[in-house]
Amino acid sequence: MILNSIQNAKPLILSLAVLFFFACDRQSVPVPVATRDTVIHPQWSHNLAIYEVNIRQYSEAGTFAEFEKHLPRLKELGVGILWLMPIQPIGELNRKGALGSYYSIKDYLAVNPELGTLADFKALVKKIHELGMYVIIDWVANHSAWDNPLTAEHPEWYTRDSTGNFVPPVADWSDVIDFNYDNPELRQYMIDALAYWVRETGIDGFRCDVAGMVPTDFWDAARPELDKIKAVFMLAEWEDPDLHQRAFDMTYSWEVFRAMNAIAAGKKTVAALDSLLNAEAQLYPPDAYRMRFTSNHDENSWNGTEFERLGDGAVAFAVLTATIPGMPLIYSGQEAGLNKRLQFFEKDPIEWRDHPFAGIYATLLHLKSENKALWNGVAGGPLVRVPNSQDKAVFSFVREHEHDKIFVAVNLSNLEQDVLFSGSDFAGEYNELFSKTRATIASDESMKLKPWEYRLYVK
Repeated sequence: MILNSIQNAKPLILSLAVLFFFACDRQSVPVPVATRDTVIHPQWSHNLAIYEVNIRQYSEAGTFAEFEKHLPRLKELGVGILWLMPIQPIGELNRKGALGSYYSIKDYLAVNPELGTLADFKALVKKIHELGMYVIIDWVANHSAWDNPLTAEHPEWYTRDSTGNFVPPVADWSDVIDFNYDNPELRQYMIDALAYWVRETGIDGFRCDVAGMVPTDFWDAARPELDKIKAVFMLAEWEDPDLHQRAFDMTYSWEVFRAMNAIAAGKKTVAALDSLLNAEAQLYPPDAYRMRFTSNHDENSWNGTEFERLGDGAVAFAVLTATIPGMPLIYSGQEAGLNKRLQFFEKDPIEWRDHPFAGIYATLLHLKSENKALWNGVAGGPLVRVPNSQDKAVFSFVREHEHDKIFVAVNLSNLEQDVLFSGSDFAGEYNELFSKTRATIASDESMKLKPWEYRLYVK
């Protein structure tokens, strides 16, 4: 869901150090669940990065066909998974703005005619697969538009107030109404609808909007049904570690994202990032994927561009999202240096231009694809912190797996830092990724890092 109060509904109250999670107050309905104890990731997902596609704003036309023209460029950029924001028709009753929210679903089994036809979408999926990429679509299971036909056909599937009226799940989300997952028929309908898109269009999975506002046992039941059709990839817009047990491959790392914003603003130090990553390693299953990002549609539209929030540190934090354990996300236009808040309910096309970010992201994503130390989950190497003399400002670490190794040092401050690294884990012969220079790193190495400077040594 993408409204101003979304941060209040997401698990922002989650402190990873204490694992206090947002809870749903609905009663669970007994349903069959998967028998496995952990999600089995699709084999193809281990070394990929993900890219969020805002079709409406991607071009003047805002169609599948126009977006398809960008696929070769995105393949060259190093994108592995394309996540398309909701593609279904948008509700008109109580709509916000001229075009409404993607997340107000009028028909779960149809395509928004503004984007194209079902045939257009199938052609897009086919082309994505031909280029060796994968595609997931956004799924809004928690609520629907006011004028979704289900309101007339199955009013009992919705939450009601004391007078029997439909209600939004959150007061500010006035363009949608809440589903009641106490109803087993609703659950079956939603699973059937998810299966339809996998079976009929060949998509590879789903990004599930406000996944934690839907009972976890629903997702636990849905995942194996989808896997019967093909091995799917499931991304939850939530942070609860339990979602990884049976349903989801990947969850949002909101807390790390917020820590990066706070560090850029001078409100926190590298110690905050360090403690969060240590907590994650303890709280999440070893093979859980965590999505790392410096922007997405929520943040860009409501809280500011990466340049507003991260300033001159935007690239430094992008380097971190691609090198710490997890899967990096790029939002539409970031590779073009997108420096405006895209209007959410109106037409507001991305300004495409050549920009240094394209080369930076391409370098990072191709390294992730090729270097096993950076692969996702247990397919990659753990993060081992390298102690340094400026550990409140400089984040340094190594990751190693099989014959691949990286040593990363990032100055997360607006001051030049003279840094002395201690230990021996990082010593060795490397190539520095961006300068393309050969470097011999000795034990107790020292270096001078300019404000927001990053070094990425590859072995």
